[in-house]
Amino acid sequence: MFSLRLPISVENTLTPLPNKPHTPPFCPRYQTHRFPSLPLIPNPNLRTTTISLLPPNVAVGEEVQGEPNAFPPGLQPELMPKHVAVIMDGNGRWAKMRGLSPSAGHEAGVRSLRRMIELCRSWGIKVLTVFAFSTDNWVRPKVEVDFLMSLFERTINNQIEVFRREGIRVSMIGDQSKLPSSLQRMVKNAEESTKENSRLQLIVAVSYSGKYDVVQACKSVAEKVKNGVVELEDINESLIEQELETNCTEFPYPDLLIRTSGELRVSNFLLWQLAYTELYFDRELWPDFGKEEFVEALASFQQRQRRYGARHS
Repeated sequence: MFSLRLPISVENTLTPLPNKPHTPPFCPRYQTHRFPSLPLIPNPNLRTTTISLLPPNVAVGEEVQGEPNAFPPGLQPELMPKHVAVIMDGNGRWAKMRGLSPSAGHEAGVRSLRRMIELCRSWGIKVLTVFAFSTDNWVRPKVEVDFLMSLFERTINNQIEVFRREGIRVSMIGDQSKLPSSLQRMVKNAEESTKENSRLQLIVAVSYSGKYDVVQACKSVAEKVKNGVVELEDINESLIEQELETNCTEFPYPDLLIRTSGELRVSNFLLWQLAYTELYFDRELWPDFGKEEFVEALASFQQRQRRYGARHS
């Protein structure tokens, strides 16, 4: 049902080895720990780009722009998940390890998200759902919350033309009534202008929780019963599922959930939808979760037997 991937070494993170064979979870290769004080190892295959909030000596590697993301050898196209969900955890810890503000960690996290979107689009994954901001996150310091709302706006504004051009449909789930009005307008515009795209659907969960989703679905069903649209005895799982916020997609149930940073919980995310989802936990902090780590998660997924309660002989 789930797997836990131990940390990989600094050398493997910053200087990928050519033609490295797939290594399953719990291999000794993952038992070395990352030490933030070690210097970065130059890698001619990566272009280093400095994030706006980071000092010049802290950068994030990015693949050369325009370089095709070929389908990874060792993976089987027919076994790829249609829907991948991600709990993008560890931005704050990533920044703290480097003596930076949480804002710098969130900026770095956006870069990892862009990389994940491109990989999903290139490898035939149909839906990517990311947990960007929980209803529980509203209790964080106001300065951090305000920065995140601003970051969401800037990211949508900067990426909307890319999404249109690359066939990416944008959807947002969560209690949008709590968001700044400017962000609400931007979200509505992004959803409307990309609604015909079909190569990849990006679902962003903001001001969202799994409990909230189930409650709002129940309220909607109750309203229909009150108005005589639905009879009490007609209420079943299918009816409730139609009212969940993931009804915005053809594939509402994630095949694979990835959580970064080593935490082993789902943290109130897609509680109904995760009933039969395969779980994968990685110790990498979200800004450090890249192509190699994603391939490891997909390889683990393809080794699973999904029985949905049945028994296979």
